[in-house]
Amino acid sequence: MSLPVLTLRQMRTFLSVVETASVSATARLLGLTQPAASQQLREMERRMGVRLLERAAGRSIPTAAGAALIPAAQRALAAAADAEEAVTAHREGAAGRIRLGTGATACIHLLPPALAGLRRRMPGVEVVVETGNTPEMVRRVEEGGLDVAVVTMPVPRRRSLQLEPLVTDPLLALLPDAAAPSQGALSAAVLARFPLIMYDTGGTVRRLVDEWLARAGAEPRIVMELDSIEAIKALVASGLGASVLPSLALQSPVPGAQCHTLRPALSRQLVTVLRREKTRDRGLRTLLKEFERLK
Repeated sequence: MSLPVLTLRQMRTFLSVVETASVSATARLLGLTQPAASQQLREMERRMGVRLLERAAGRSIPTAAGAALIPAAQRALAAAADAEEAVTAHREGAAGRIRLGTGATACIHLLPPALAGLRRRMPGVEVVVETGNTPEMVRRVEEGGLDVAVVTMPVPRRRSLQLEPLVTDPLLALLPDAAAPSQGALSAAVLARFPLIMYDTGGTVRRLVDEWLARAGAEPRIVMELDSIEAIKALVASGLGASVLPSLALQSPVPGAQCHTLRPALSRQLVTVLRREKTRDRGLRTLLKEFERLK
């Protein structure tokens, strides 16, 4: 057996009649016709199966059942007001949460200005950042675990995803000062003469470098594989080998090491990834605009 359901509109009309003791006065206050207000009250009584109001000396007063309903109706309207207030900031974009996925290099060396810009424009929006490799971040976007990701191409072309180019990031050779040539771009054959300290095999940058070496027929000697670009930089600077890293991670000089371009040139394309059906609320739209400033 289903329980009777009262609407907020009906309860608001009922409480107004209790307060004014008049259906006609309630109708004027709520912008209703008197027949419409009376119909709401009759529908309430029909649903509840009991009289809620009665007439006495020309006034509408609550019955015992109506009096029992008053506190509950007041709580219901207050709860509805609280619910509306709770989402108002989100509707207006003043508050909210954005779940952002990206790689460690972009998180450290590319995105801070965009995140700071979002904070200045919308301080009530919280950004939760997760780092990982491109396949993992894309999967999380598809499953709804992330709102947006900044990742390295290639990304599978799926109808459910929307990709927007962000920046092109050249890859550079990093060599110890003592072993680096005086100038000029390095070919794959020259780079393969050095012991290589490489990013781990799960990363897209590593795959791009492996393919670049393979196209030249080079046979690299990889002595270390790490998941931290900052650790790789430190080891190269210590003279333990050479590496190929994103230029974003090499914007500041690395003491004890020097950068060289590659021949032929190699770069990675960073893109933003969202679900096509994702709701772009004000906070997310603002973050995407901040990303555009990075180009």
